[in-house]
Amino acid sequence: MDKMTDDIKIVKEGLAEAFYPDSVFYNPVQEFNRDLTIAVLNQFAQEYLLNKPISQSNKRTKEDKVKEKQMPTNDMRNELEKEKEKEKEGPTRFEDISDAQINRKVLQRGIKCDNGLRILEALSASGLRSMRFAKEVGGINEIITNDFSKDAYEMIKKNAAHNNVEDLIVPSLADATMVMYQNRRYSDRFHIIDLDPYGSAVQFLDGAVQAVRDGGLLCVTCTDTAVLCGNSSETCYSKYGAMSLKGKFCHEMALRILLQSIESHANRYSRYIVPLMSMSADFYIRVFVKVHTGQGIVKQSVSKLSMVYHCSGCGVFEFQKLGTCTPIKGRNFKYGTAVGPPVQEKCQHCHSKHHIGGPIWTAPIHDRDFIQTVVSGVQEDSSKFGTSQRIVGMLSLMLEELQDCPLYYIIDHLVNVVHCIAPNMLQIRSAIMNAGYRVSLSHAAKNSIKTDAPPNIIWDIMRSWVKTHPISEKRKQHETPGKHILSKEPTTDVSFDLRADANPKSREKGLVRFQQNPESFWGPKPRAKKGSGNEDSKRMAKSVKLQGKKRKVMEESQDFKQFKCKKFRQGKCDLGNNCKYSHNLEIEITQTDHDNGN
Repeated sequence: MDKMTDDIKIVKEGLAEAFYPDSVFYNPVQEFNRDLTIAVLNQFAQEYLLNKPISQSNKRTKEDKVKEKQMPTNDMRNELEKEKEKEKEGPTRFEDISDAQINRKVLQRGIKCDNGLRILEALSASGLRSMRFAKEVGGINEIITNDFSKDAYEMIKKNAAHNNVEDLIVPSLADATMVMYQNRRYSDRFHIIDLDPYGSAVQFLDGAVQAVRDGGLLCVTCTDTAVLCGNSSETCYSKYGAMSLKGKFCHEMALRILLQSIESHANRYSRYIVPLMSMSADFYIRVFVKVHTGQGIVKQSVSKLSMVYHCSGCGVFEFQKLGTCTPIKGRNFKYGTAVGPPVQEKCQHCHSKHHIGGPIWTAPIHDRDFIQTVVSGVQEDSSKFGTSQRIVGMLSLMLEELQDCPLYYIIDHLVNVVHCIAPNMLQIRSAIMNAGYRVSLSHAAKNSIKTDAPPNIIWDIMRSWVKTHPISEKRKQHETPGKHILSKEPTTDVSFDLRADANPKSREKGLVRFQQNPESFWGPKPRAKKGSGNEDSKRMAKSVKLQGKKRKVMEESQDFKQFKCKKFRQGKCDLGNNCKYSHNLEIEITQTDHDNGN
């Protein structure tokens, strides 16, 4: 909900309102991102503040000792007990106080919690996200709302006063990396750091993994998906330390490249990450990870990373782990180098070459238990989220994903390789399950298949499908990957009998999963810049004007009167002289005319 005041816009989102001029960045499509972050933060606050943290090792670090001193449990119990005694209603004994009563006291929203969470929003722009944190997330001590822009800094102060959250919001005008480097001491670290930059977040990761507390939450968004999805692999390597691939699985691979990069930065300081949720949506990727300390676990990181061998012809993929981690006596592990490669020089299915990408994170990218609690929280409080239906739909889809099967196939691509008509989703899922393998969708792409079935099983299923749905002889004449695949007989008994459990639960319930474009011109916005009033409208008008520019130039430069009108020949054209094609059926047929189908 937007409204205008002079040259400054006012946007209302959730329980907060924020002013922002043209010189301060804001993208309304990111409301889903902000809603999801608030849902995640509420659940993280419940677990971090109200439950005793589970240490990954028996050794207590300095940070563990500081954290124990900051736990609010006993003080809050005593305070609540005194209040109840004064009011003479409720329990009078310490042991009678329920967890629900403590939850309401400790995690009250909009109220400063003395021993609560310390949050950094490193790149805040107007500060709308921080305002929503202050009003919609409980258990907060302070929120450092930082931006490098003077205009944004002034707007943050104005928005904090407008939303009556000045006791929680601490405006900051500084370089984001310096803010994080200056808070690396154990006692100064943040419980939560949110990075949502314009473009890549990679330059902020080194400071972030040092400035977040042990067991703290790091939230990272990247919008340079073209780089992460294979359009510029060399740029991806220079930024993230991994080669991206232009495969059909590119959106999930982008997530795994980012997780690998965060893990790499954390490992340099004897820290490691535990992904809670990883999401590819719209034009960006978003990950939520916990950061822990422990050199023993850091050593296992090499077994969580893999190189990807991707066939340039048929699109199948194989993984080569960077190292091995084998359990031995007690709680010890033996580490070693991996043996490879897992593929031959050319693809055994279509005889094409392989492209090599990575390393990528091949360990699980979601924590199912955590996601389930977030879904339950959103469903109980759905009226407070403008995008609650999409959150529930997307997270339900994540819950269905196979965690031990990185990347995915696209049904449309498999069909295009062998040039046959497409089986529907239930048929191909049933065939995989009837063969004894598991299958799921991926939240990152529609018509996707995540499965533990090896590539030869996938192509046996397609060969069996082609036997009952033959392709034209013309398709078999050219040397294509599909011809090589179909030249072999299937070695697997394939059954396309439909199974009741082949239909995903999220699809049965009709949940919002793969949402249509949220609005016109909904993609990434240009950088905010100073201008003379209503810059958004000007940019929108320019975008509309230039849309289809190349097509218009091509049409204007071509004389369509040299082509006969197809509709006129069929007696259906009623445009007369206004038709751009010729109604003279005696003109010579040119090769171009033939190519255009006239």
